[in-house]
Amino acid sequence: MIKIIRDNERYKADHGWLNSSFSFSFANYYDPDNLQFGPLRVFNDDIVQPNNGFGRHPHKEMEIVSIVLDGELEHEDSEGHTATTTFGEIQRMTAGTGIFHSETNPSKEKPVSFLQLWIQPDTENLKPSYEKTAFSVEKLRNNLLPIVSHNALENVAHIQQDTTLYLSDLEKENEITFTQEQGRKIYLFVIEGQIVFNNQYELKKRDTARINETSTIVINAKENSRFLLIDLP
Repeated sequence: MIKIIRDNERYKADHGWLNSSFSFSFANYYDPDNLQFGPLRVFNDDIVQPNNGFGRHPHKEMEIVSIVLDGELEHEDSEGHTATTTFGEIQRMTAGTGIFHSETNPSKEKPVSFLQLWIQPDTENLKPSYEKTAFSVEKLRNNLLPIVSHNALENVAHIQQDTTLYLSDLEKENEITFTQEQGRKIYLFVIEGQIVFNNQYELKKRDTARINETSTIVINAKENSRFLLIDLP
């Protein structure tokens, strides 16, 4: 089964300092038929205005991944970690038994745009931890580059779930094939551009595909495109 969700079908929240698009039930948006996709529980597309952000707040039993698309994101947590993340870097936080953190935009002029993902861990009562990794932007070109994974890989953020996030910059008229084991799920999100997969399904900027029971997809770029592909159990 393949379900396409267009950008204008996502729930939108405008708080002035924060503009968010929710792919799943979150905060004031609740839909019992749209709670998660496999262990992917939250996929928020956030824009935070300068000198603003999420003040210190708690989390438990969740793997939280932040992918900065443009601007800077400043992190601070109760475990003593502080860091600033930009495009080309991944922020991963294991909330585990409990952690407090803040995520803010330190810029005085430029908004920060980032994706916030919550993934349910495969193990409970983990020790809270934080990690910032960097990937090669050049290696995104016409390639599916792993940026987050359960497997221990160099320059790849490690999460406690059998899930891998791939990022790609696919140039116009180029093609990529992705194959996974039978019985798994694929979550496809277009950050920029326009793609077609399996010669049938067209996705434009900020469109999503939730893919079940299709272990191989062939992705073609109709224009220069950046997209995220998530391999889920």
